[in-house]
Amino acid sequence: MTSGDDIRDIQTSQHRPKAYPPQIAWDSPLEPTTLPEIFEQSVRRFESKPCTNFFGQTMTYGELGAMTDEIAAGLSKLGVGIGTHLGLVLPNCPYFIAFFYAGLKLGATIISFNPLYTVDELAFQARDAEVTLLVTVDIAAIFDKVSALADRGIVQHVIVCPFAAQLPPVKRLLFTTFKRGERASVPDGGTYLRLQDLRGHGRTYPLPDLDTQDIAVLQYTGGTTGTPKGVMLTHANLTVNVKQVRLWFHGVEEGGERIMGILPFFHVFALTGVMNLAIASGFELILMPRFQLVEALRLIRRCRATILPGVPTIFNALLNHPGLDKADLASLKYCISGGAPLPLEVRKAFEALSGCRLVEGYGLSETSPVTHINPFDGPSRDGSIGLPIPGTIAEIRSLDDPKQALPPGENGELCISGPQVMKGYWKQPDETAKVFVGKFLRTGDVGHQDEDGFVYLVDRIKDIIIASGFNVYPRRIEEAIHEHPAVAEVTVIGIPHPYRGEAPKAFVKLRDGASLTERELLDFLQAKLSKIELPSAIEFRDELPKTLIGKLSKKELRQSQ
Repeated sequence: MTSGDDIRDIQTSQHRPKAYPPQIAWDSPLEPTTLPEIFEQSVRRFESKPCTNFFGQTMTYGELGAMTDEIAAGLSKLGVGIGTHLGLVLPNCPYFIAFFYAGLKLGATIISFNPLYTVDELAFQARDAEVTLLVTVDIAAIFDKVSALADRGIVQHVIVCPFAAQLPPVKRLLFTTFKRGERASVPDGGTYLRLQDLRGHGRTYPLPDLDTQDIAVLQYTGGTTGTPKGVMLTHANLTVNVKQVRLWFHGVEEGGERIMGILPFFHVFALTGVMNLAIASGFELILMPRFQLVEALRLIRRCRATILPGVPTIFNALLNHPGLDKADLASLKYCISGGAPLPLEVRKAFEALSGCRLVEGYGLSETSPVTHINPFDGPSRDGSIGLPIPGTIAEIRSLDDPKQALPPGENGELCISGPQVMKGYWKQPDETAKVFVGKFLRTGDVGHQDEDGFVYLVDRIKDIIIASGFNVYPRRIEEAIHEHPAVAEVTVIGIPHPYRGEAPKAFVKLRDGASLTERELLDFLQAKLSKIELPSAIEFRDELPKTLIGKLSKKELRQSQ
């Protein structure tokens, strides 16, 4: 909710941390623009340079720009424009990038969906975001869920892209010949449109007068209740955050770096810190539809990747690969971890094996998302999320009085002010008001700052479980378990997990006389929860702990783990 003008009003030298990297100006000019402007500038500047590498099939910035214009012309014929909410149910692939920027060029707002969501999860988000048009691929595991939304009348049109068409010739033949079972049967006409139907209208379309304060993206997250909320991120929020992150990567070569696109673009970390950053800087995006350990190592070696963004579970998985000591990671120059706390032992072990510095960053959907990063140069601070990036003011506020800033060393709630802070929650003004104190966003995370401005998080106010860098909401899991007729009470907490960092554990009390096994309950939940939401453990108890007023209490359960 802080605009570029607002931040300049409160920016003073006193907000610059003492230990700021000398080569980075905290008060750098951060003029907002629109995402289509950034895209078009890069298409012109890096026209002949590779933009995407998808299973070995490369596309230059000029080629991607032409595809995006063709798609924009076709979308315009469908009536897409200012006020349209365009949904993307796509894995990381060139189609995601093309439709993202094509929709924005026409003034649409983009809503990205996790392709692994269940039908019910997709339906809730589509309804809440008022999505009328969805874009997906002809992979049965994804398309069949999207078609269920069309069958329910939730969306008016579905655009289906041929997955194989993005692949190089040999892989395309193998996919179409040997993986027919994975390809969806797409109905002709009616609700469904094929990509080729959009690409026959030339490359001209009406250009709306975009404002930097227009909502570019509705990024869905959730609160303590587990109810997903649409975070309204403006063009200004997202373009400024790209500029802030770009300043931190002070030594990169524009048009010369190759960045791994492992993190899914529907996640805000990847949206800004991988896709938009790469496009703005002329990087080559090495795209992976899903993380596969051996394939990731092969791509890093073959493509000579120089930038590797990831979540702690990815770096942990790389460390545990038996052949990592023989893998060629020499090309890596920048490795950054976010989405969840980075264990110290993982960071040190990865740096020792790879020879590349691994730094931890921090952010949240409400801040586009990046607010803090550890320096790539200079001494590291173990356990810290780093320093506030340029133009960002971080304060630790009293848990009793969020208007009161605390001195260094005292624990309180981390609060953020900066041009990357969201406009608010979609259709939820009351929830928006709860998280703001003046120009400062309350993060819900507890920690402290040292004298040099480094921030250390020590706890979370929220009950959100962070598994593999993704937010998992206990209440959603509890509600799904409650649907089983044998269940009387349930509560869910996060427990340590060797791969994901955290994972859900469910504590269940059965109805009198009922019987239920862990396997039976997991089978019941398969269609209701995504894989990452499924409990890693289920414990049946005769009684669950409660507070004095009868509310189920998680405190005692956490202490017993």
